[in-house]
Amino acid sequence: MKSIAILTLCMGLALAASGQAVSDSNWDGRVKSVFLTRSDIEMERPFVAMADFGEQNEQLMLRFDLLDAQSHLLRYRIRHCDKDWHIDALEAGEFLSGAAEGEIEGYQSSFNTRQEFVNYYQLLPPPYSTFTASGNYVVEVFPAEHPDSVLLTRRFCVFEQGVDIEASVGKPTGAYGFIQTDQEVAVALRPRRGSFLPLQAEHYHVVVQQNRREDLRRTLQSSGYSGDAILYQFGRENVFAGGNHFRYFDLSNLWAAMYHVQRIETEGGRIYAFLQPEEDRSRRVYTQYSSLNGGMKVNIREHSNPQAEADYVWVSFSLPLERPFMDGSVHIVGDLTQWQLNDSSRMEWDARYRTYTKHLLLKQGYYAYQLLFLPAGETEGLTATLEGDHYEMTNSYTVYVYYRAPGGRYDRLVGLKRL
Repeated sequence: MKSIAILTLCMGLALAASGQAVSDSNWDGRVKSVFLTRSDIEMERPFVAMADFGEQNEQLMLRFDLLDAQSHLLRYRIRHCDKDWHIDALEAGEFLSGAAEGEIEGYQSSFNTRQEFVNYYQLLPPPYSTFTASGNYVVEVFPAEHPDSVLLTRRFCVFEQGVDIEASVGKPTGAYGFIQTDQEVAVALRPRRGSFLPLQAEHYHVVVQQNRREDLRRTLQSSGYSGDAILYQFGRENVFAGGNHFRYFDLSNLWAAMYHVQRIETEGGRIYAFLQPEEDRSRRVYTQYSSLNGGMKVNIREHSNPQAEADYVWVSFSLPLERPFMDGSVHIVGDLTQWQLNDSSRMEWDARYRTYTKHLLLKQGYYAYQLLFLPAGETEGLTATLEGDHYEMTNSYTVYVYYRAPGGRYDRLVGLKRL
């Protein structure tokens, strides 16, 4: 492996010095196809349960590509965060028994692809290491010779079974939301047998997230008590727009256009895939449809090692409209854009063809996504504008329960539940 040169592309500086909340971000343009998953299963979320005393944690697998013909000396660093994803003051020895930093040991060069790349992979935590504190975590990857220059960041959670979580999703029942378009999440916390955590609402911080959207990560307010349970229901923040089933396309086969792919072309050593033009689905009747809910899966037909043999394709998205939006922007949101509502996901208006367009360099596989409208000055994208909202939509919700004892030094994640 060779040392990586000082990068001239956009890179992240050391996160501890930035004071900003960490996010799932690729800070270098050559970093692609990042997965941080439980048990190396692409659709498994990066959630790890605290191990019992003397046992090993489940491990996460970090995988990513670096678009370079040569392999480089890369290292990783694990850090603990507070409930709002700011790096906190815990030292490595306070949250991990073992090394919190090390060399990324696994890598393989691409094989028989037009785009050369190196696929890197690393188990977290490393062997003989165990998480000793629950909470939010981030892993940073950086060149060995430039530890303050971060190539990518990915977040994950280590949780305890400290409280029992009862949660449900249904039509809105309170003063907020509309029964035909919205969904309401109700949560109750109850004491867990064998746990000594006091159930006092002022010590808990309950967050609900729809799918993996960072703009739909809501903090719930307690609505009171019922017996031994703390209730979180009927509030404005409990209500989420239903949205619509995710659009998706299949790039597994470059010899023939698969689902939602209009045509595939090769020119100058590059591969281009042009998707079918997108439609405004806001006025369509809802149809039940199974999809990856914004996920992605690397795949290639008739090959046994998709991580090294799947090629990269310039994928062109288009959304014809009569006129552009003057009060906001259109974004492609899902794993393919790290669920970010920023320039990396924003579509551009082409006045010549009266069309919004976007071009993304993606690895062969399956991709699911939605088109969100972001009103100017807002941080939460809207599905109603281009997707439509339906209460029947089978969204995935995750409930996070954080606890900080009086005088405590960090936020424990004492419960996690997926709906």
